[in-house]
Amino acid sequence: MPFSHLWPWIGLGLAALLLTALAFGDLRGDRATPRTRDLAWLVWAATAAYLLHQFEEHGVDARGAAYAFRGELCGLVGYPDAAGCPVPKAFITAVNLPLVWLAGPGAALLARRWPALAVGYLGVPAVNAFVHLGPALAGGGYNPGLLTAVLLFLPLSFHVFRLALARPDLGWRVVVAAVAGGAAAHAVLMLSLKAHLAGEVGLAGLLAIQVINPALPLLTAFAAASCPPRAA
Repeated sequence: MPFSHLWPWIGLGLAALLLTALAFGDLRGDRATPRTRDLAWLVWAATAAYLLHQFEEHGVDARGAAYAFRGELCGLVGYPDAAGCPVPKAFITAVNLPLVWLAGPGAALLARRWPALAVGYLGVPAVNAFVHLGPALAGGGYNPGLLTAVLLFLPLSFHVFRLALARPDLGWRVVVAAVAGGAAAHAVLMLSLKAHLAGEVGLAGLLAIQVINPALPLLTAFAAASCPPRAA
């Protein structure tokens, strides 16, 4: 099995390990804070949710189709026949692994010192949930990833945003920045893919963009937390 099809199964195993640690271990950044209010614990939970989401998209979806999201993506960029679609499988791998396998754990480990990074990370699943939900509500029906987006991404992201709004060191500026960063990250991956398909960006450049793209929502939220509000 090529790695492009193997990694979602590895991720499923990682999700099982992480869910076990969340349930029976202590992944909180602050031991004095309840788990469901601790941003580090919640980012670990979001990482586990994203691993499950990736499996629904690129492992086996709710209809039993394997590696189904690539076909959906091909249709979005004008190639309804997945067999003849030029979207590189390496692109899908490069989008997903840095975001969830690296940025998620990184944001969780740094959440206590820099809580804005935790909020910024949740901006990605928050936006991604609506990327899946919008087409479904518009009459497109089920798409690969919809189930986990609705059941996991929406409640987790809204809960984290609610906690952030109640904290004076975060507040609405960081929440807005997190959502804006998540939207920008989605825009970057789609625009870079279209540029690659148009021959304007090579494969190496396309993959490099995806590797650094997860930093965008984190840094956007961090910058919002670092800038003091203007005096009235």
